[in-house]
Amino acid sequence: MPAFGPVAWPPAPIRTERLLLREPEARDRAAIVELFTSPEVCAYIGGPRPRDAMERSVPATPRRRPGLFVADVDDAMTGIVTFDRRDPEHPVHLRPGASEAELGYMFLPRTWGRGYAREACAAALGWCADALPGEPVVLTTQTANERSLRLAAKLGFVEVERYQAYGAEQWFGVRSPATRSG
Repeated sequence: MPAFGPVAWPPAPIRTERLLLREPEARDRAAIVELFTSPEVCAYIGGPRPRDAMERSVPATPRRRPGLFVADVDDAMTGIVTFDRRDPEHPVHLRPGASEAELGYMFLPRTWGRGYAREACAAALGWCADALPGEPVVLTTQTANERSLRLAAKLGFVEVERYQAYGAEQWFGVRSPATRSG
């Protein structure tokens, strides 16, 4: 498995107090299109994608891939949590040339402010800590994205450095393997 080496994928679904983290299913297609075409969701990641292009490109059953969790509330997708390997060629790393696990998340605006992103990310980080013991997790967000910076702090991420990319100041943080959040 390219994203996480020896880690078996998919893991069993992860249940939290209010959420289920699982693989994508056919019923998630409309929410995935909505997520990637939302001006609010995509404000800090290059802007929304055109709806017609997303409608054409998202298959009837969204692709499953290692590191992608759908956050499900009451049998409906509310967002996604992802783990990807940071490109070793990226100029910002904890260790030069390394390929750290990087956390990403996107949630539908109608669900913002309810703590779903924190709950989902905390559960996914717990899975990652068990699957990749001892490995730190990194996160990048624009410094202008105050909501994302607050969530990163609540999840136990601390700033490593700031840098310029994509025409904006970026915040790069790390969560040590010993950090637990909830």
